Amino acid sequence: MKDKFYGFIPSILLVIIVLGSGLLMFDVSRQESATMDELAHIPAGYSYVKYLDYRLNPEHPPLLKVLAALPLLGMDLKFPTDSPKWEKEVNYQWDIGSLFLFNSGNNPDDIVKNARIFPIIITLLTVILIYLWSRELLGKWWALLPAFLFAVSPSVLAHGHYVTTDIAAAFGFLLAAYLFVRFLNRRSGLNLILAGIGLGIALLLKFSTVLLIPLFIALAFFYWFGEKIRGFETSFWRHAKNLILVFVIALAAVYAAYFVFTLNYPIEKQVSDTKSILENFQPQALAQFNVRLAESRLMRPLGEYMLGVMMVIQRSAGGNTSYFLGEVSKIGWHYYFPVVFLLKESIPALILLFLSMFFGLKNIIVKFKGGKIFQKFAEYLGTNFAEFSLFLLILLYWAYSINSTLNIGFRHLLPLIAPMYILAASGLKNWLSAGSNNGPKRAILAIVLVWCAAETFAAYPYFLSYFNEIGGGTMNGYKYVVDSNYDWGQDLKRLAKFVKNPPGGGSIEKIAVDYFGAGDPAYYLGKDTVEGWYSSKGDPREENIEWLAVSAEFLQNSVQPTDSTITRKPGEDYGWLKELRPAPAGLGNTPQPDYRVGTSIFIYHL
Repeated sequence: MKDKFYGFIPSILLVIIVLGSGLLMFDVSRQESATMDELAHIPAGYSYVKYLDYRLNPEHPPLLKVLAALPLLGMDLKFPTDSPKWEKEVNYQWDIGSLFLFNSGNNPDDIVKNARIFPIIITLLTVILIYLWSRELLGKWWALLPAFLFAVSPSVLAHGHYVTTDIAAAFGFLLAAYLFVRFLNRRSGLNLILAGIGLGIALLLKFSTVLLIPLFIALAFFYWFGEKIRGFETSFWRHAKNLILVFVIALAAVYAAYFVFTLNYPIEKQVSDTKSILENFQPQALAQFNVRLAESRLMRPLGEYMLGVMMVIQRSAGGNTSYFLGEVSKIGWHYYFPVVFLLKESIPALILLFLSMFFGLKNIIVKFKGGKIFQKFAEYLGTNFAEFSLFLLILLYWAYSINSTLNIGFRHLLPLIAPMYILAASGLKNWLSAGSNNGPKRAILAIVLVWCAAETFAAYPYFLSYFNEIGGGTMNGYKYVVDSNYDWGQDLKRLAKFVKNPPGGGSIEKIAVDYFGAGDPAYYLGKDTVEGWYSSKGDPREENIEWLAVSAEFLQNSVQPTDSTITRKPGEDYGWLKELRPAPAGLGNTPQPDYRVGTSIFIYHL
């Protein structure tokens, strides 16, 4: 009886991990205002499920948005389908979002609160999936380690409760890879269908999951290669046929979803929208092919999916204005994601990752010594194919990220986190089992895990702005990089509380607000209290306004030096503020505020 209870302990601990992570996300979700991308995703998802019309936000697949919108169907909401911005304009997602949330008589906080339910659920399902796959590889006790690391990661807790596609992508990558590897190891008709469905789900969660296609091709090849070298009778063409069937099933899933959500999207509107969006796309021959798909009633679901992929390509090629390490640029940096990873991943997690990497490489070198590389590699594939698959996924995704010019946040690295944690747990298990005196090793591991939890609780409730000690900590991370790494508009409701109860008592009758995010300052602070502001409007005191609130994103992109890709017009650098509040010396310092709201809104009492 005692042994039976002991066997249930890992499951009980997993439940505690999942519940704890969920409660943290649920709690923080209620404190924060809508973040930037939620302004587009929430109304788009609602329009898909309510009207079966895909005209909004085609640059992202529908599944996460649809799931987020399901709880909204039970609410009595008004949607601006009578607005010219819905009827005539092309993808006016931000304007429709503002109308839907703040200018149609709806309660935006209730909408955002309910829309975030399914993103939280997907995050928790990712924790469970990490545990299930890790249990197959490492056993039920060691499987708790990567599940715990993912569940308490400040970046996961931050993005896990937003209606955005980043954590959904992490789930999609892991689910598809798990089901495909499972099929390769245990080939059956059912597992093949599940692998295809898993890939289809991933493709419907985020367009970056298209990377799974070359990954699956590579994995199928290496699996066949390993069998061939080990002397098994294996057919390359059978593997190729199975791979094609997996892709066909995934394509069918994508087609089915887009068929449903374009049912009421007028075909003439889809065609004109496609032409407008791809007007400058190169090569134009591909754009014209997409237009032909949109014109076909049978093929237009695939045309709409293809449009989204092409929009991502188009946006990536165009770059994105970003602040990073003391400079504002439009073309990005190849070292952006590695540096951001080192600044935002917690130090105890980095210790575990690098420790496992060191001993893992050491073991590989020992294993492959002495020639017969192909034979030893084939033997390795035969016993460690799942781990090899995770490693290949990490390698492919890192290569993709480093070559991307779309440098807008650590969130794009979230699909890497789970595979890295699983491999780290595998390496640490091997390290701990090597040698006879494991007491000190266990003590080190325990200390580091407690440190991970402590980092998380210290960051609460500002998970989005979390930076480790190398990055100056949560309150100083803005000096290195902003955007969704630090400031995504999450602190607007906190600004409203500040205005109602400023330090020193009294009240703020008027405040100039230069806000980056999805919220409407006038809605939360009052129309008579807020004056919309930006740098070139000058000093608010000239209009008898003594208070200024500026989002860190706008402030850094205004005051920091630019490279040759950016040309600032006179007055766009907050020069008057820099004279009034000289910035301290050092990387990324800004005119020092009198107060901070949350982490991301700087307050100046002029």
